[in-house]
Amino acid sequence: MNALNPTLVTFIFYIIAMVVIGLLAYRATTNFSDYILGGRRLGSFVTALSAGASDMSGWLLMGLPGAIFIAGLSESWIAIGLIIGAWLNWLLVAGRLRVHTEVQHNALTLPDYFSNRFDDHKKILRIVSAFIILIFFAIYCASGMVAGARLFESMFELSYTNALWISAIATISYVFIGGFLAVSWTDTIQAGLMIFALILTPIVAFLTFSDLSQFQLALEAARPQAMSLFNDLSTVAILSLLAWGLGYCGQPHILVRFMAADSVKSIPNARRIGMTWMILCLGGAVAAGFVGIAYFQQHPELAAVVNANPETVFMELTKILFNPWLAGVVLAAILAAVMSTLSCQLLVCSSTLTEDFYKSFLRPQASQKELVWIGRLMVLAIALLAIWMAGNPESKVLGLVAYAWAGFGAAFGPLIILSLFWKRMTLSGALAGMIVGASVVILWKNLFASTGVYEIIPGFILSFIAIIVVSLLSPAPHVAVQQRFEEADRLYKEHG
Repeated sequence: MNALNPTLVTFIFYIIAMVVIGLLAYRATTNFSDYILGGRRLGSFVTALSAGASDMSGWLLMGLPGAIFIAGLSESWIAIGLIIGAWLNWLLVAGRLRVHTEVQHNALTLPDYFSNRFDDHKKILRIVSAFIILIFFAIYCASGMVAGARLFESMFELSYTNALWISAIATISYVFIGGFLAVSWTDTIQAGLMIFALILTPIVAFLTFSDLSQFQLALEAARPQAMSLFNDLSTVAILSLLAWGLGYCGQPHILVRFMAADSVKSIPNARRIGMTWMILCLGGAVAAGFVGIAYFQQHPELAAVVNANPETVFMELTKILFNPWLAGVVLAAILAAVMSTLSCQLLVCSSTLTEDFYKSFLRPQASQKELVWIGRLMVLAIALLAIWMAGNPESKVLGLVAYAWAGFGAAFGPLIILSLFWKRMTLSGALAGMIVGASVVILWKNLFASTGVYEIIPGFILSFIAIIVVSLLSPAPHVAVQQRFEEADRLYKEHG
Protein backbone atom coordinates (compact mmCIF):
# COMPACT_ATOMS: atom_id res chain seq x y z
CA MET A 1 0.00 0.00 0.00
CA ASN A 2 1.35 3.43 -1.00
CA ALA A 3 2.45 5.90 1.65
CA LEU A 4 -0.32 8.25 0.55
CA ASN A 5 -3.39 6.27 -0.40
CA PRO A 6 -6.12 8.76 -1.45
CA THR A 7 -8.92 6.34 -0.61
CA LEU A 8 -7.44 5.63 2.81
CA VAL A 9 -7.06 9.35 3.51
CA THR A 10 -10.70 9.92 2.51
CA PHE A 11 -11.90 7.09 4.74
CA ILE A 12 -9.90 8.32 7.72
CA PHE A 13 -11.23 11.85 7.27
CA TYR A 14 -14.78 10.51 7.02
CA ILE A 15 -14.47 8.39 10.16
CA ILE A 16 -12.95 11.30 12.10
CA ALA A 17 -15.87 13.49 11.02
CA MET A 18 -18.35 10.91 12.33
CA VAL A 19 -16.55 10.72 15.68
CA VAL A 20 -16.56 14.52 15.96
CA ILE A 21 -20.33 14.46 15.42
CA GLY A 22 -20.49 11.85 18.17
CA LEU A 23 -18.65 14.21 20.52
CA LEU A 24 -21.05 17.04 19.69
CA ALA A 25 -23.98 14.74 20.38
CA TYR A 26 -22.34 13.72 23.67
CA ARG A 27 -22.65 17.32 24.84
CA ALA A 28 -26.35 17.35 23.94
CA THR A 29 -27.04 14.06 25.76
CA THR A 30 -28.15 14.75 29.32
CA ASN A 31 -30.35 11.76 30.15
CA PHE A 32 -31.29 8.28 28.96
CA SER A 33 -34.17 9.54 26.81
CA ASP A 34 -31.65 11.71 24.96
CA TYR A 35 -29.30 8.74 24.54
CA ILE A 36 -31.85 6.34 23.01
CA LEU A 37 -34.49 8.66 21.44
CA GLY A 38 -32.82 12.04 21.10
CA GLY A 39 -35.38 13.54 23.47
CA ARG A 40 -38.05 13.17 20.75
CA ARG A 41 -36.89 16.29 18.93
CA LEU A 42 -35.97 15.20 15.40
CA GLY A 43 -37.35 17.40 12.63
CA SER A 44 -38.90 16.01 9.44
CA PHE A 45 -35.68 16.19 7.39
CA VAL A 46 -33.53 14.33 9.91
CA THR A 47 -36.37 11.89 10.67
CA ALA A 48 -36.73 11.06 6.96
CA LEU A 49 -33.07 10.64 6.09
CA SER A 50 -32.09 8.88 9.31
CA ALA A 51 -34.99 6.41 8.84
CA GLY A 52 -33.86 5.82 5.27
CA ALA A 53 -30.17 5.48 6.09
CA SER A 54 -30.81 3.15 9.02
CA ASP A 55 -33.01 1.04 6.73
CA MET A 56 -30.67 0.82 3.74
CA SER A 57 -27.68 -1.04 5.12
CA GLY A 58 -24.67 -2.41 3.28
CA TRP A 59 -26.99 -4.69 1.31
CA LEU A 60 -28.12 -1.63 -0.71
CA LEU A 61 -24.65 -1.13 -2.18
CA MET A 62 -23.51 -4.75 -2.03
CA GLY A 63 -26.29 -7.33 -1.74
CA LEU A 64 -28.82 -5.77 -4.14
CA PRO A 65 -26.35 -4.79 -6.93
CA GLY A 66 -24.82 -8.27 -6.59
CA ALA A 67 -28.22 -9.95 -6.98
CA ILE A 68 -28.99 -7.83 -10.08
CA PHE A 69 -25.52 -8.60 -11.50
CA ILE A 70 -26.21 -12.33 -11.24
CA ALA A 71 -29.84 -12.51 -12.40
CA GLY A 72 -30.68 -9.21 -14.10
CA LEU A 73 -33.80 -7.09 -13.56
CA SER A 74 -35.81 -10.03 -12.23
CA GLU A 75 -34.22 -9.38 -8.83
CA SER A 76 -35.59 -5.82 -8.82
CA TRP A 77 -38.89 -7.16 -7.47
CA ILE A 78 -37.18 -6.79 -4.08
CA ALA A 79 -36.85 -3.04 -4.67
CA ILE A 80 -40.47 -2.76 -5.86
CA GLY A 81 -41.72 -4.58 -2.77
CA LEU A 82 -39.60 -2.43 -0.47
CA ILE A 83 -40.88 0.82 -1.99
CA ILE A 84 -44.52 -0.25 -1.58
CA GLY A 85 -43.89 -1.49 1.97
CA ALA A 86 -41.99 1.63 3.04
CA TRP A 87 -44.68 3.95 1.69
CA LEU A 88 -47.42 2.06 3.55
CA ASN A 89 -45.29 2.10 6.70
CA TRP A 90 -44.88 5.88 6.54
CA LEU A 91 -48.57 6.34 5.73
CA LEU A 92 -50.20 3.95 8.20
CA VAL A 93 -47.72 3.39 11.03
CA ALA A 94 -45.36 6.36 11.45
CA GLY A 95 -47.75 9.04 12.75
CA ARG A 96 -49.86 6.70 14.82
CA LEU A 97 -46.82 5.12 16.47
CA ARG A 98 -45.42 8.56 17.33
CA VAL A 99 -48.66 9.45 19.14
CA HIS A 100 -49.37 6.08 20.72
CA THR A 101 -45.90 5.66 22.23
CA GLU A 102 -46.19 9.08 23.89
CA VAL A 103 -49.69 8.41 25.22
CA GLN A 104 -48.60 4.98 26.46
CA HIS A 105 -46.58 6.49 29.33
CA ASN A 106 -43.92 7.95 27.00
CA ALA A 107 -42.60 4.54 25.94
CA LEU A 108 -38.94 4.75 24.86
CA THR A 109 -38.54 1.29 23.29
CA LEU A 110 -40.82 -1.13 21.44
CA PRO A 111 -40.90 -3.61 24.38
CA ASP A 112 -41.76 -0.63 26.60
CA TYR A 113 -44.60 0.31 24.23
CA PHE A 114 -45.98 -3.24 24.08
CA SER A 115 -45.88 -3.55 27.86
CA ASN A 116 -47.66 -0.21 28.42
CA ARG A 117 -50.14 -0.63 25.58
CA PHE A 118 -51.55 -3.85 27.09
CA ASP A 119 -50.99 -3.13 30.82
CA ASP A 120 -48.57 -6.01 31.07
CA HIS A 121 -47.81 -5.84 34.79
CA LYS A 122 -46.00 -9.18 34.74
CA LYS A 123 -43.70 -7.83 31.99
CA ILE A 124 -44.07 -10.96 29.85
CA LEU A 125 -44.40 -8.97 26.62
CA ARG A 126 -41.37 -6.92 27.55
CA ILE A 127 -39.22 -10.01 28.09
CA VAL A 128 -40.37 -11.89 24.97
CA SER A 129 -40.13 -8.90 22.63
CA ALA A 130 -36.73 -7.92 24.01
CA PHE A 131 -35.52 -11.49 23.53
CA ILE A 132 -36.72 -11.50 19.89
CA ILE A 133 -35.00 -8.16 19.28
CA LEU A 134 -31.71 -9.46 20.63
CA ILE A 135 -31.85 -12.71 18.59
CA PHE A 136 -32.59 -11.15 15.22
CA PHE A 137 -30.57 -7.98 15.75
CA ALA A 138 -27.52 -10.08 16.54
CA ILE A 139 -27.93 -11.58 13.04
CA TYR A 140 -28.66 -8.17 11.53
CA CYS A 141 -25.64 -6.57 13.20
CA ALA A 142 -23.51 -9.45 11.95
CA SER A 143 -24.61 -8.62 8.37
CA GLY A 144 -23.40 -5.06 8.88
CA MET A 145 -20.08 -6.30 10.22
CA VAL A 146 -19.67 -8.57 7.18
CA ALA A 147 -20.45 -5.70 4.77
CA GLY A 148 -17.94 -3.41 6.49
CA ALA A 149 -15.29 -6.12 6.51
CA ARG A 150 -15.83 -6.79 2.80
CA LEU A 151 -15.33 -3.09 2.09
CA PHE A 152 -12.06 -2.74 4.02
CA GLU A 153 -10.85 -6.12 2.77
CA SER A 154 -11.41 -5.07 -0.86
CA MET A 155 -10.10 -1.53 -0.55
CA PHE A 156 -6.96 -1.99 1.50
CA GLU A 157 -5.96 -5.62 0.89
CA LEU A 158 -6.45 -6.53 4.53
CA SER A 159 -7.24 -9.95 5.90
CA TYR A 160 -10.93 -10.53 6.55
CA THR A 161 -10.38 -10.60 10.33
CA ASN A 162 -8.45 -7.31 10.45
CA ALA A 163 -10.98 -5.67 8.12
CA LEU A 164 -13.80 -6.87 10.38
CA TRP A 165 -12.31 -5.29 13.49
CA ILE A 166 -11.41 -1.99 11.83
CA SER A 167 -14.88 -1.46 10.35
CA ALA A 168 -16.51 -2.42 13.65
CA ILE A 169 -14.41 -0.01 15.71
CA ALA A 170 -15.20 2.81 13.26
CA THR A 171 -18.92 2.41 13.94
CA ILE A 172 -18.83 1.57 17.63
CA SER A 173 -16.86 4.69 18.49
CA TYR A 174 -19.49 7.33 17.69
CA VAL A 175 -22.46 5.24 18.87
CA PHE A 176 -20.71 4.67 22.20
CA ILE A 177 -20.00 8.37 22.62
CA GLY A 178 -23.07 10.15 21.29
CA GLY A 179 -25.98 7.73 21.30
CA PHE A 180 -29.16 8.44 19.33
CA LEU A 181 -28.37 12.04 18.40
CA ALA A 182 -24.98 11.02 17.00
CA VAL A 183 -26.59 8.19 15.06
CA SER A 184 -29.34 10.44 13.65
CA TRP A 185 -27.04 13.35 12.71
CA THR A 186 -24.49 11.06 11.08
CA ASP A 187 -27.28 9.18 9.30
CA THR A 188 -28.33 12.41 7.62
CA ILE A 189 -24.83 12.96 6.24
CA GLN A 190 -24.52 9.30 5.32
CA ALA A 191 -27.83 9.40 3.44
CA GLY A 192 -26.46 12.23 1.32
CA LEU A 193 -23.31 10.26 0.52
CA MET A 194 -25.30 7.18 -0.41
CA ILE A 195 -27.60 8.91 -2.88
CA PHE A 196 -24.65 10.74 -4.47
CA ALA A 197 -22.74 7.49 -5.01
CA LEU A 198 -25.70 5.45 -6.21
CA ILE A 199 -26.73 7.99 -8.84
CA LEU A 200 -23.22 8.86 -10.04
CA THR A 201 -21.66 5.39 -10.40
CA PRO A 202 -24.13 3.73 -12.83
CA ILE A 203 -24.26 6.92 -14.96
CA VAL A 204 -20.47 7.05 -15.31
CA ALA A 205 -20.32 3.31 -16.05
CA PHE A 206 -22.99 3.64 -18.74
CA LEU A 207 -21.15 6.57 -20.37
CA THR A 208 -18.15 4.30 -21.04
CA PHE A 209 -20.19 2.76 -23.87
CA SER A 210 -20.18 4.55 -27.22
CA ASP A 211 -23.95 4.25 -27.62
CA LEU A 212 -27.01 2.36 -26.41
CA SER A 213 -26.64 -0.40 -29.01
CA GLN A 214 -23.13 -1.25 -27.79
CA PHE A 215 -24.46 -1.46 -24.25
CA GLN A 216 -27.33 -3.74 -25.33
CA LEU A 217 -25.00 -6.05 -27.28
CA ALA A 218 -22.71 -6.44 -24.27
CA LEU A 219 -25.71 -7.03 -21.99
CA GLU A 220 -27.20 -9.70 -24.25
CA ALA A 221 -23.84 -11.44 -24.62
CA ALA A 222 -23.43 -11.65 -20.84
CA ARG A 223 -27.02 -12.29 -19.67
CA PRO A 224 -29.53 -12.80 -22.51
CA GLN A 225 -32.47 -12.60 -20.08
CA ALA A 226 -31.16 -9.65 -18.02
CA MET A 227 -33.84 -7.27 -19.32
CA SER A 228 -36.72 -9.50 -18.30
CA LEU A 229 -38.57 -8.85 -15.06
CA PHE A 230 -39.93 -12.39 -15.19
CA ASN A 231 -36.80 -14.34 -16.09
CA ASP A 232 -37.86 -17.90 -15.22
CA LEU A 233 -39.53 -16.60 -12.06
CA SER A 234 -42.55 -18.46 -10.75
CA THR A 235 -45.45 -16.69 -9.07
CA VAL A 236 -44.11 -17.91 -5.73
CA ALA A 237 -40.67 -16.43 -6.46
CA ILE A 238 -42.12 -13.03 -7.40
CA LEU A 239 -44.33 -12.98 -4.32
CA SER A 240 -41.34 -13.91 -2.15
CA LEU A 241 -39.33 -10.99 -3.54
CA LEU A 242 -42.24 -8.55 -3.17
CA ALA A 243 -42.80 -9.84 0.37
CA TRP A 244 -39.72 -7.95 1.55
CA GLY A 245 -42.11 -5.01 1.79
CA LEU A 246 -44.07 -6.77 4.53
CA GLY A 247 -41.11 -6.43 6.84
CA TYR A 248 -41.12 -2.65 7.19
CA CYS A 249 -43.77 -2.30 9.87
CA GLY A 250 -41.82 -4.62 12.18
CA GLN A 251 -38.27 -3.25 12.01
CA PRO A 252 -37.32 -1.73 15.40
CA HIS A 253 -34.43 0.36 13.98
CA ILE A 254 -36.84 2.09 11.57
CA LEU A 255 -39.82 2.36 13.93
CA VAL A 256 -37.67 4.05 16.58
CA ARG A 257 -37.13 6.93 14.13
CA PHE A 258 -40.88 7.53 13.98
CA MET A 259 -41.02 7.48 17.77
CA ALA A 260 -38.29 10.16 17.94
CA ALA A 261 -39.95 12.69 15.61
CA ASP A 262 -40.57 16.07 17.22
CA SER A 263 -44.26 15.96 16.30
CA VAL A 264 -46.78 13.90 14.37
CA LYS A 265 -47.11 16.97 12.13
CA SER A 266 -43.56 16.35 10.87
CA ILE A 267 -44.43 12.91 9.51
CA PRO A 268 -46.12 13.81 6.16
CA ASN A 269 -43.18 15.99 5.08
CA ALA A 270 -40.74 13.35 6.32
CA ARG A 271 -42.61 10.75 4.26
CA ARG A 272 -42.20 12.77 1.07
CA ILE A 273 -38.50 13.35 1.68
CA GLY A 274 -37.85 9.77 2.76
CA MET A 275 -39.68 8.13 -0.14
CA THR A 276 -37.97 10.34 -2.74
CA TRP A 277 -34.59 9.46 -1.28
CA MET A 278 -35.44 5.77 -1.14
CA ILE A 279 -36.70 5.50 -4.73
CA LEU A 280 -33.57 7.22 -6.07
CA CYS A 281 -31.25 5.03 -3.99
CA LEU A 282 -32.93 1.75 -4.89
CA GLY A 283 -33.03 2.77 -8.54
CA GLY A 284 -29.32 3.56 -8.40
CA ALA A 285 -28.48 0.22 -6.75
CA VAL A 286 -30.43 -1.71 -9.39
CA ALA A 287 -28.78 0.35 -12.15
CA ALA A 288 -25.29 -0.27 -10.74
CA GLY A 289 -25.75 -4.05 -10.86
CA PHE A 290 -27.45 -3.90 -14.25
CA VAL A 291 -24.86 -1.68 -15.96
CA GLY A 292 -22.15 -3.75 -14.29
CA ILE A 293 -23.27 -6.82 -16.26
CA ALA A 294 -22.49 -5.10 -19.58
CA TYR A 295 -19.39 -3.28 -18.30
CA PHE A 296 -17.57 -6.38 -17.12
CA GLN A 297 -18.62 -8.24 -20.27
CA GLN A 298 -16.78 -5.52 -22.22
CA HIS A 299 -13.80 -5.67 -19.86
CA PRO A 300 -13.33 -9.33 -18.90
CA GLU A 301 -9.75 -8.63 -17.81
CA LEU A 302 -11.20 -6.58 -14.92
CA ALA A 303 -13.94 -9.02 -13.95
CA ALA A 304 -12.10 -11.58 -11.83
CA VAL A 305 -13.04 -10.08 -8.45
CA VAL A 306 -16.69 -9.53 -9.39
CA ASN A 307 -17.06 -13.01 -10.83
CA ALA A 308 -15.65 -14.46 -7.60
CA ASN A 309 -17.99 -12.37 -5.42
CA PRO A 310 -20.81 -10.50 -7.24
CA GLU A 311 -21.54 -8.45 -4.11
CA THR A 312 -18.40 -6.40 -4.89
CA VAL A 313 -19.75 -5.11 -8.25
CA PHE A 314 -20.43 -1.57 -6.98
CA MET A 315 -17.03 -1.36 -5.28
CA GLU A 316 -15.17 -2.61 -8.34
CA LEU A 317 -16.95 -0.18 -10.68
CA THR A 318 -16.05 2.69 -8.37
CA LYS A 319 -12.39 1.72 -8.06
CA ILE A 320 -12.05 1.35 -11.85
CA LEU A 321 -14.03 4.37 -13.03
CA PHE A 322 -13.05 7.18 -10.67
CA ASN A 323 -9.98 9.14 -9.68
CA PRO A 324 -8.72 7.66 -6.37
CA TRP A 325 -9.77 10.77 -4.43
CA LEU A 326 -13.30 10.73 -5.83
CA ALA A 327 -13.39 6.94 -5.49
CA GLY A 328 -12.67 7.39 -1.80
CA VAL A 329 -15.68 9.68 -1.44
CA VAL A 330 -17.97 7.35 -3.41
CA LEU A 331 -16.78 4.25 -1.57
CA ALA A 332 -17.29 6.03 1.73
CA ALA A 333 -20.96 5.71 0.81
CA ILE A 334 -20.70 1.96 1.40
CA LEU A 335 -19.12 2.63 4.76
CA ALA A 336 -21.93 5.14 5.35
CA ALA A 337 -24.58 2.53 4.53
CA VAL A 338 -22.94 0.00 6.82
CA MET A 339 -22.34 2.43 9.66
CA SER A 340 -25.79 4.04 9.53
CA THR A 341 -27.72 0.80 9.89
CA LEU A 342 -25.28 -0.94 12.21
CA SER A 343 -25.12 2.05 14.54
CA CYS A 344 -28.89 2.20 14.86
CA GLN A 345 -29.13 -1.54 15.43
CA LEU A 346 -26.48 -1.44 18.13
CA LEU A 347 -28.36 1.40 19.82
CA VAL A 348 -31.71 -0.42 19.70
CA CYS A 349 -30.10 -3.53 21.23
CA SER A 350 -28.42 -1.38 23.85
CA SER A 351 -31.67 0.39 24.76
CA THR A 352 -33.48 -2.95 24.97
CA LEU A 353 -30.93 -4.42 27.35
CA THR A 354 -30.75 -1.25 29.42
CA GLU A 355 -34.40 -0.15 29.56
CA ASP A 356 -36.15 -3.51 29.33
CA PHE A 357 -33.81 -5.71 31.40
CA TYR A 358 -31.43 -3.67 33.52
CA LYS A 359 -33.82 -0.91 34.59
CA SER A 360 -36.97 -3.07 34.69
CA PHE A 361 -35.57 -6.01 36.59
CA LEU A 362 -32.19 -5.20 38.15
CA ARG A 363 -32.05 -1.49 38.99
CA PRO A 364 -35.47 0.23 38.87
CA GLN A 365 -34.02 3.20 40.79
CA ALA A 366 -30.97 3.65 38.55
CA SER A 367 -30.00 7.25 37.87
CA GLN A 368 -30.08 8.74 34.37
CA LYS A 369 -26.30 8.94 34.29
CA GLU A 370 -26.00 5.29 35.29
CA LEU A 371 -28.47 4.22 32.56
CA VAL A 372 -26.56 6.16 29.89
CA TRP A 373 -23.30 4.42 30.84
CA ILE A 374 -24.95 1.00 31.03
CA GLY A 375 -26.33 1.74 27.57
CA ARG A 376 -22.81 2.44 26.32
CA LEU A 377 -21.50 -0.79 27.79
CA MET A 378 -24.34 -2.71 26.13
CA VAL A 379 -23.30 -1.23 22.77
CA LEU A 380 -19.88 -2.82 23.27
CA ALA A 381 -21.34 -6.15 24.36
CA ILE A 382 -23.68 -6.48 21.36
CA ALA A 383 -20.92 -5.35 19.00
CA LEU A 384 -18.59 -8.08 20.25
CA LEU A 385 -21.31 -10.69 19.79
CA ALA A 386 -21.95 -9.47 16.21
CA ILE A 387 -18.20 -9.54 15.44
CA TRP A 388 -18.05 -13.14 16.62
CA MET A 389 -21.06 -14.10 14.46
CA ALA A 390 -19.54 -12.34 11.43
CA GLY A 391 -16.27 -14.21 11.80
CA ASN A 392 -17.01 -16.58 8.89
CA PRO A 393 -15.51 -15.04 5.70
CA GLU A 394 -18.04 -16.95 3.59
CA SER A 395 -21.01 -15.06 5.08
CA LYS A 396 -23.26 -13.35 2.53
CA VAL A 397 -24.72 -9.94 3.36
CA LEU A 398 -28.07 -10.37 1.61
CA GLY A 399 -28.71 -13.79 3.17
CA LEU A 400 -28.13 -12.54 6.72
CA VAL A 401 -30.28 -9.44 6.16
CA ALA A 402 -33.11 -11.51 4.65
CA TYR A 403 -33.31 -13.76 7.72
CA ALA A 404 -33.29 -10.94 10.27
CA TRP A 405 -35.71 -8.84 8.19
CA ALA A 406 -38.18 -11.74 8.05
CA GLY A 407 -37.85 -12.36 11.78
CA PHE A 408 -38.72 -8.80 12.74
CA GLY A 409 -41.37 -8.42 10.06
CA ALA A 410 -43.28 -11.51 11.17
CA ALA A 411 -42.81 -11.13 14.93
CA PHE A 412 -43.58 -7.41 15.22
CA GLY A 413 -45.28 -6.32 11.98
CA PRO A 414 -48.80 -7.65 12.62
CA LEU A 415 -48.46 -6.72 16.30
CA ILE A 416 -47.59 -3.10 15.50
CA ILE A 417 -50.35 -2.73 12.89
CA LEU A 418 -53.13 -4.22 14.99
CA SER A 419 -52.01 -2.46 18.20
CA LEU A 420 -52.40 0.88 16.39
CA PHE A 421 -55.73 0.13 14.70
CA TRP A 422 -57.64 -2.39 16.84
CA LYS A 423 -58.85 -1.44 20.30
CA ARG A 424 -60.03 -5.01 21.05
CA MET A 425 -56.53 -6.51 20.76
CA THR A 426 -55.42 -8.21 24.00
CA LEU A 427 -52.19 -8.98 25.80
CA SER A 428 -52.63 -12.70 25.09
CA GLY A 429 -53.14 -11.96 21.41
CA ALA A 430 -50.01 -9.81 21.29
CA LEU A 431 -47.95 -12.53 22.95
CA ALA A 432 -49.32 -15.23 20.64
CA GLY A 433 -48.58 -13.11 17.55
CA MET A 434 -44.98 -12.48 18.53
CA ILE A 435 -44.21 -16.08 19.39
CA VAL A 436 -45.96 -17.50 16.32
CA GLY A 437 -44.32 -14.99 13.95
CA ALA A 438 -40.79 -15.52 15.21
CA SER A 439 -41.15 -19.30 15.53
CA VAL A 440 -42.59 -19.78 12.04
CA VAL A 441 -39.74 -17.77 10.49
CA ILE A 442 -37.10 -19.84 12.28
CA LEU A 443 -38.78 -23.17 11.51
CA TRP A 444 -39.52 -22.29 7.89
CA LYS A 445 -35.97 -21.09 7.29
CA ASN A 446 -34.54 -24.35 8.63
CA LEU A 447 -37.12 -26.89 7.43
CA PHE A 448 -38.94 -25.53 4.39
CA ALA A 449 -36.46 -23.23 2.64
CA SER A 450 -36.49 -25.60 -0.35
CA THR A 451 -40.06 -24.54 -1.16
CA GLY A 452 -38.73 -21.18 -2.37
CA VAL A 453 -41.25 -19.29 -0.24
CA TYR A 454 -39.63 -16.43 1.70
CA GLU A 455 -40.15 -17.18 5.38
CA ILE A 456 -41.72 -13.78 6.10
CA ILE A 457 -44.87 -14.76 4.17
CA PRO A 458 -46.03 -17.68 6.37
CA GLY A 459 -44.67 -15.95 9.46
CA PHE A 460 -46.56 -12.70 8.86
CA ILE A 461 -49.84 -14.36 7.89
CA LEU A 462 -49.89 -16.82 10.79
CA SER A 463 -48.88 -14.12 13.28
CA PHE A 464 -51.76 -11.92 12.08
CA ILE A 465 -54.23 -14.80 12.41
CA ALA A 466 -52.89 -15.76 15.85
CA ILE A 467 -53.34 -12.23 17.20
CA ILE A 468 -56.94 -11.95 15.97
CA VAL A 469 -58.04 -15.43 17.05
CA VAL A 470 -56.44 -15.33 20.50
CA SER A 471 -57.65 -11.77 21.14
CA LEU A 472 -61.23 -12.71 20.28
CA LEU A 473 -61.03 -15.77 22.52
CA SER A 474 -59.64 -13.68 25.41
CA PRO A 475 -61.59 -11.33 27.68
CA ALA A 476 -61.78 -7.77 26.33
CA PRO A 477 -58.98 -5.42 27.47
CA HIS A 478 -59.49 -3.41 30.66
CA VAL A 479 -61.41 -0.15 30.30
CA ALA A 480 -58.28 1.91 31.06
CA VAL A 481 -56.42 0.21 28.20
CA GLN A 482 -59.21 0.98 25.76
CA GLN A 483 -59.43 4.58 26.98
CA ARG A 484 -55.71 5.18 26.34
CA PHE A 485 -56.12 3.73 22.86
CA GLU A 486 -59.07 6.06 22.20
CA GLU A 487 -57.10 9.04 23.50
CA ALA A 488 -54.15 8.28 21.22
CA ASP A 489 -56.47 7.72 18.26
CA ARG A 490 -58.18 11.05 18.93
CA LEU A 491 -54.87 12.94 19.18
CA TYR A 492 -53.66 11.39 15.93
CA LYS A 493 -56.81 12.39 14.07
CA GLU A 494 -56.59 15.93 15.44
CA HIS A 495 -52.92 16.53 14.68
CA GLY A 496 -51.95 13.91 12.11
